[in-house]
Amino acid sequence: MMESRTAEPEVEGTAMEHIEKRFKDFRNQNTYWRHSQDGTLDRFHKEYEAAVDRVRAELLGMDVPLVVNGKEIETGSWMERTSPTDTSVTVCRFPEATKEHAKQAIAVAHEAEKKWRETPWQDRAAALEKAASLYEEHFYELCAIMTFESGKTRYEASIDVDEAIDFLRFYALTMREMDGFNQEMDQPVPNERCWSKMKPYGTFAIICPFNFPVAITTGMTAAALVTGNPAIMKPATKGVLSGYRCFQLLIEAGIPDDVLQFVVGPDETVATELTENPDIKGICFTGSKHIGTKIMAKRIQDAPASPLIVEMGGKNATIVTANADLDKAVEGCFRAAFGFQGQKCSASSRIIVDRRVKDEFVERLVARTEEAVVAEPWKKEAYMGPVIEEAKFDWYMEWVEKAKKAGRILTGGAAVKDTDSKGWYVRPTIVDGVPVSHEMFQTELFVPITNIYACDGIEEAVDLMNATEYGLTGGIMTEDEKEAEYFFEHAECGVLYLNRKAGSSTAAVVNGQSFGGWKNSGHSGINAGGRWYLLQFMREQSHTRVNDSD
Repeated sequence: MMESRTAEPEVEGTAMEHIEKRFKDFRNQNTYWRHSQDGTLDRFHKEYEAAVDRVRAELLGMDVPLVVNGKEIETGSWMERTSPTDTSVTVCRFPEATKEHAKQAIAVAHEAEKKWRETPWQDRAAALEKAASLYEEHFYELCAIMTFESGKTRYEASIDVDEAIDFLRFYALTMREMDGFNQEMDQPVPNERCWSKMKPYGTFAIICPFNFPVAITTGMTAAALVTGNPAIMKPATKGVLSGYRCFQLLIEAGIPDDVLQFVVGPDETVATELTENPDIKGICFTGSKHIGTKIMAKRIQDAPASPLIVEMGGKNATIVTANADLDKAVEGCFRAAFGFQGQKCSASSRIIVDRRVKDEFVERLVARTEEAVVAEPWKKEAYMGPVIEEAKFDWYMEWVEKAKKAGRILTGGAAVKDTDSKGWYVRPTIVDGVPVSHEMFQTELFVPITNIYACDGIEEAVDLMNATEYGLTGGIMTEDEKEAEYFFEHAECGVLYLNRKAGSSTAAVVNGQSFGGWKNSGHSGINAGGRWYLLQFMREQSHTRVNDSD
């Protein structure tokens, strides 16, 4: 079939201006914020609480299967996820998959590559848009599942589902606005017409983290699918039920059974097969630097040309200058350090404060932190729920002891004993006096502990911020424009924030704050939720047609 020139839409301005306008018309979900603006927060709370009751009655304790080519598989060997909110509660059981199960899933997806590649991109985008609508229908159910499985409060859980919906709609919109990434190019000579076409690689392994079990799981999977790649979804073992519901909704939205597989099990078997099998054409991973670098080293050795989209940890800092509005600074640092119990890769575990305002800032931050309610996360008043598991609880206690020896604890540093449930609850902790040479300055903690460091001026502050192997997020609180400009010019992070009271280093709103890391925080240099993210899941092919009659 001869390729025809696509008629250009009749719009004012350039094609790029048209695309810019359409992207700007994209509407983020922002569920809680919209309810607050509309005066309907009572509805938000009632629907969430009703969903908590339904999930507790109908879903907790269920058996989650492996799903390969639409068939549910039970291996005969079960693993169990207990709730971090109460260790007497089983969230779900799931089969302990083996390498053979992973191989079955890979074989099915590999066989589906041609069919999915040839499926019109418009149909793939439409499936994502339908999935977004289904996520909206099940919004509060997904929130409630994460409350029990991950320990997320209603506020943190709603942000998680919002982001998932945004990913689905934005990646579909990106395909539409870029015409499936099929672009006619300039004519080098009059009788030659050229096209640039982006084509999928093939089957992607999607290896997901526990901390955003709906948003990140959905975002990585959706990006692979909409660009024409079959996908194998492997949720974290601490996020299986959340991942399974996402999988079910994507299938219900029209993703074919042979295109999307669901496998779960120990990393040493399932994840190893997914990262080393030669029929896996690309890997999308979010998790720790330790695991991410192991995947990269092995993959670069065995399949150096395959795409690796790897997002890893962070040792993020917020700078508070002498010119900061301390009201904003205290609230922003508090939220960035302790939201979701410090278990965000963007959490501020370092706060670098100008000596001239350090005493006042620290006094106020301690007071704000001591107001925080640590409780069962389904309770309306809870700001923090539990950490994700016993091992993380023990890790928190280990670092508390190290902090006591190397510095001093200003508040926190203990387990919470006064909740109604037996879970892994700890207090938000602020540490001062630990030297920069101590391992605490460099180590990603992923628990609610933040360290205070003093500085003299903006240049020293940014140097301290940059003095780690990581480069994910960074924030600054200042009312001085020159300090802000210096920060944006010299900070070595993939995501930067100025005066963000809602979280000084923590935000990843799709089509706004594209999210990805520099240095040992990320590999590709292209951020999720941005306009270039999908390009990583495809490779370019140039087409030239010569018409000798011209």
